Amino acid sequence: MLKEERQHTILNEVELHNRVLLTDLAEKLDVSVDTVRRDVKELDGENKLVKVHGGAVSTGFANHSPARNNVYALEEKILIAQKATSFLKENSVILIDGGTTCLELARLLPTNINLTCFTLSLPVAMELLGKPNVETIFIGGMLSKDSQIAIGSNAIHNLSQVKVDYSFIGTGYVDSAFGLTEFDWDIVQTKKAVIQASKKTVLLCISEKLNSQHRFKTCDLNMIDTMITELDPEHPLLESFKNQDLYLL
Repeated sequence: MLKEERQHTILNEVELHNRVLLTDLAEKLDVSVDTVRRDVKELDGENKLVKVHGGAVSTGFANHSPARNNVYALEEKILIAQKATSFLKENSVILIDGGTTCLELARLLPTNINLTCFTLSLPVAMELLGKPNVETIFIGGMLSKDSQIAIGSNAIHNLSQVKVDYSFIGTGYVDSAFGLTEFDWDIVQTKKAVIQASKKTVLLCISEKLNSQHRFKTCDLNMIDTMITELDPEHPLLESFKNQDLYLL
């Protein structure tokens, strides 16, 4: 595989999953970790991704600019966020997870109803501060430098003290048989706590992530009440999800 092809694949993986490990990229490309590390360093120098310890992060995930011109599949994520707003009612108590799709939901929260919103995400919290009808409660904890999300025991304990009407979460990977997975163990533990803190959980997920999985399991699909993609619920790509105890939107 030529270097240009390798780097194109690396960028695709980083943009789709927001964060990737060098070891996973090396396995996917069937090259050495050193080769991937050199590619990632070069792409970082061209400002196409952000090199972090042991991996890479998409620029849209690491740097939230008002223009959002660095967010992958922005139109699809906006459509998903628009669908998600249909769950919101006057005085709803919700939780918004981190990630670029959840950030689009924060931007699109309606201004004609009053909401209470918990969040673990610094970018989401900053977005919500500009909404006078939203009472924002930040769930503190140790901050992940990559995702800018509170993780760890303090965040998990704080989540155990609340029960929100709806949580809106993202995921790195989702499979109809294996459920939701991530490569980051700490993120998985925090997401588990979010689901436990929710009466209903809504997964926001672009269709490119369907039928993918990683090392650490967040939950089975039956722990999720609704999955929202940019697709029509009758789309063939969603066929394997229709047999699950899951509402598709």
